Amino acid sequence: MEKPQILLLTHGGWGMALTESLKMIMGSVDFVHEIPLTPEVTFAEYYALVESYAAGMPEGSLILTDVFGGTTTNAGAKIGKERNIKVISGLNAPLMIEACTQIQYTGTCNFDVVLKQGQASVMDVVSQIMESMERKEN
Repeated sequence: MEKPQILLLTHGGWGMALTESLKMIMGSVDFVHEIPLTPEVTFAEYYALVESYAAGMPEGSLILTDVFGGTTTNAGAKIGKERNIKVISGLNAPLMIEACTQIQYTGTCNFDVVLKQGQASVMDVVSQIMESMERKEN
């Protein structure tokens, strides 16, 4: 079975910058590809690019997008529904690390675990630190 892929759909290409940072932590992540949305590209043109790439994605692959309700997510959602590919909006580093770690070490991607990791990684840092300090004092 072919290893799942991750397709990043982001505005301006910041997904590849995130991927480059991820390489500092994990090494090669050759199964990650990005299709950046740039200002001169229409939705129809962008959708065609994404659809063409998604046609070759193996089973169990994942589409990650940056902004819910934006062009990147709308294209991803439409293709995800048509091709039965899972789509997560709200791209962040812990979510990417989880998805890449799973693919790199198991050759599969558990959508539910990746989604939960992405959701759990968003927090009020000062509040978390204060709670931790209070627990240590008690």
